[in-house]
Amino acid sequence: MKVVNTVGTRKKSVARAVLSDGNGMIRINSKPIASVMPEMARMKMEEPLIIAGEASKKYNISVSVFGGGIVSQADAARLAIAKALVARNAKLREDFLRYDRTLLIADVRQREARKPNTHGNARGKAQKSYR
Repeated sequence: MKVVNTVGTRKKSVARAVLSDGNGMIRINSKPIASVMPEMARMKMEEPLIIAGEASKKYNISVSVFGGGIVSQADAARLAIAKALVARNAKLREDFLRYDRTLLIADVRQREARKPNTHGNARGKAQKSYR
């Protein structure tokens, strides 16, 4: 029994996935994936499982995700799950890349730091009136 550990990141979110032989149980932060809300985030996390099809039913995947917001956590978990499945079954790599490149390659964009005198925004400025 080979265990695979992978990491997925998105913005400030970090997801760590542990894939092991099993019967298809997927857990996100120790809860079944079916209980993840909102539904859009759950569907995002399930994409690699749907694309993998029967290949994903042979493994148990446990994902620990923290930091960031709901959507970035979903993206990080999706990346970690896809990387774990590819580490175990290399044939899935082309299917994942053909569907969506961000399933295997992290999106490294980060929030821009705020600047002084911009009212809490990165680029916002106070309006000027000369008349």
